Amino acid sequence: MNSTSGAAAATAVLLLSCAPFTVATAWADPEPEPTTTAVASVPPDGQDLHNITYRARIDGVSRGALITYKINDTQVQSADPTMLPGRVFEVQTVLTDPALAGMQVSIQWPYSANLHCEILVDDATVAQADQFIRPRLTPADDDPDYGKLMCGAPLINPAGAGSGSGTVAPADPAAPSAPSQAVSDQPAETPPAG
Repeated sequence: MNSTSGAAAATAVLLLSCAPFTVATAWADPEPEPTTTAVASVPPDGQDLHNITYRARIDGVSRGALITYKINDTQVQSADPTMLPGRVFEVQTVLTDPALAGMQVSIQWPYSANLHCEILVDDATVAQADQFIRPRLTPADDDPDYGKLMCGAPLINPAGAGSGSGTVAPADPAAPSAPSQAVSDQPAETPPAG
């Protein structure tokens, strides 16, 4: 009897010590009804928005695939999906200027593959590129773009570049031009005295 009462006591202690770890059912309030509010789909400056679809495919066995694309007018985002032959990476975003849509598909050295990318603006293909990346025995130190495929607009605007529209306002022909002065390293000549 002594061992039976000891076992019962041990079981009671075990149950009481494990009680805080058991899942209890809690009474919860019902979910409130969702409120519907209209969200303005037009940007505050009145520009039209364009649906952008980026698609990338890597035909070949390679590692380290990196896909970088514009997510808005000023920012880029990168994804490193596992790309098997035939698999298509697709992402959608919205841009105010469709001329800014751009992406880059890259793979790591020493792999080789066919890289494919395309950009759709409002369901119309505006850019498409294909490139075969050949295998190399040594890293491509002399070619920083080895293993990369650019598609569409550049991802980073050079310093001083505008919004990406690519147009420059012509100069006003009626405006007076500033006098130009040539700067030379040679000393100025003095006229002969006489």
